[in-house]
Amino acid sequence: MGQPQRTILLFDIDGTLLHADGAGRRAFEATIAERTGVADSLAGVDLRGMTDVAILAAGLTAAKLDAAQQLDGPMEARYIELLNQELNASTEVKILPGVLELLDALAIAGPHLAIGLGTGNLRQGAYAKLGRVGLSERFGFGGFGSDALARSELLAAGARRGAANWGLEPSQCRVVVIGDTALDIAAGLAIGAEVLAVGTSGVPVEELKSAGATWAYADLTDPGALVALVGVEAV
Repeated sequence: MGQPQRTILLFDIDGTLLHADGAGRRAFEATIAERTGVADSLAGVDLRGMTDVAILAAGLTAAKLDAAQQLDGPMEARYIELLNQELNASTEVKILPGVLELLDALAIAGPHLAIGLGTGNLRQGAYAKLGRVGLSERFGFGGFGSDALARSELLAAGARRGAANWGLEPSQCRVVVIGDTALDIAAGLAIGAEVLAVGTSGVPVEELKSAGATWAYADLTDPGALVALVGVEAV
């Protein structure tokens, strides 16, 4: 029997690995309010699947500022500061069902797996959220909202970093994106990845399937998720 194919796993964070209790939205709105004086710049905006940079730009645009001119390093740094405050203040930040068990199983499934992130969060924000629930050490690489505005491009960055663990190119590996929205699915398909989608942010499983997900489950407790990600029959 041949060796399993080298496989890069790129996990989304919000709605896939954890629920952050709205900490990101509150931190975004507070950051934008400090810069613009507008308190509800993201009212009615569905943040699911958006990158952090796109969210900040949308808030600035809603406040009638030129996002290209106003979005800068100090603003991003202030957002990270406020995000950490919000995460620490909340008692409702939690890991989603099946995540710990799946990550434990993947960790021992074999050296053919590289377990990383594919998230619209800025890198610091991603690890702040993961650290709040004790998951930061589980992911040694990834593609982040600080890499690119387009979700497909940040996933491509994550795939390159994962492949580099073996001295390979992404084209020499199997890439699987794990997410919870149609935007995750579209971005994964755009880079030629397989996509495992979960309904843990409220998108019905049938909608995820219709959007093109390779597999779609209610959450990561489904045993099919492990089989799909490992790429061989799970024991």
